[in-house]
Amino acid sequence: MQNEPNPPFEVEIIDTQPVEVKNPYSGQVATLQPTAVAVYDSIKGAEMLANQMGIDDGGHELWKTVREGLDWFIKHYPEEYMVLLD
Repeated sequence: MQNEPNPPFEVEIIDTQPVEVKNPYSGQVATLQPTAVAVYDSIKGAEMLANQMGIDDGGHELWKTVREGLDWFIKHYPEEYMVLLD
């Protein structure tokens, strides 16, 4: 496993090898390192919870998680960000 950047928040890293992740809207695929998978999952989970709970306050902790995760992806994995999160 290559050296990976530190995640922007605490995550549980389950994978030990890179994982292919598919954009559910475009069908495009990107290969993510284990730390990036954990951050991606946190972003999508926080987004889903905020939407399900009807939270539209961008200052809410869930939306902060989304924003911090997106910023991290833009900095460390810009190509994967464009495929999966843009």
